[in-house]
Amino acid sequence: MIAASLRSLVMAVSSNSISYNPIGPTRNLNNLIQQLRLYKAPRFGGGVSDEDDEVDERGKVFSQMGLAESAMRPMPPAFKSQDKRAAVLVCLFEGDLGDLRVFLTKRSSNLSSHSGEVALPGGKADEGDADDVATALREAEEEIGLNPSLVNVVTVLEPFLSKKLLRVVPVIGILPDRRSFKPVANVSEVEAIFDAPLEMFLKDENRRAEEREWMRAKYLIHFFDYKTDDQKYLIWGMTASILINTASVVYQRPPSFAEQYRKFHRCLKKDISK
Repeated sequence: MIAASLRSLVMAVSSNSISYNPIGPTRNLNNLIQQLRLYKAPRFGGGVSDEDDEVDERGKVFSQMGLAESAMRPMPPAFKSQDKRAAVLVCLFEGDLGDLRVFLTKRSSNLSSHSGEVALPGGKADEGDADDVATALREAEEEIGLNPSLVNVVTVLEPFLSKKLLRVVPVIGILPDRRSFKPVANVSEVEAIFDAPLEMFLKDENRRAEEREWMRAKYLIHFFDYKTDDQKYLIWGMTASILINTASVVYQRPPSFAEQYRKFHRCLKKDISK
């Protein structure tokens, strides 16, 4: 039901059959949102190490690796500790050509760590955040000036785990009217705001992969080169992994490249169970 609903959304956006309203969703879109709210992310009881160096002083999350949480189940007791979470907003909207696009940011080059990295708006949860959705929307407003009232949150995807096992929850939102949003970068954190077509993360174009090793298991890191407005961006690591997964869910097909080694999950589970 959820998969069919997401597929219907893509078809509706592409054919311009939905008349978007910046004040609220149409009846068709509202029905879709209600269906997507039935989606439940896989449950997981693991936590993360307090030594997670992938969260900077501003609470922003960066990791070269991002694994879907289900790949790590069951989590061995040695990896369970205080539950620390982060969330990112995957905000989709209809482009001028009818394609689905996603907002991305380039981290300020003046920052001392992870400068110039491309990331989805998001960061570590604050004590005042009610849930992952609240975290993602708050961070998006702080980073790119996106008013939460403009976004229809439709679902959350399975959490991704960083190398240090930080749980990062992708929150999927729809911006019904692109014209209603005027991006404003928080210059202390964000150097640039841009958007990219979601479908590009299923194509084996302008993409490369590198082999890395984690806990004696080999895995792939994906790199996507993207150019817009005479600017070049490199989208990689956890951000790329989340967008590959999002595109696969929305377009209901796997990427045209190997997302991960077939033996990776099996080797990893065997190793961490020792």
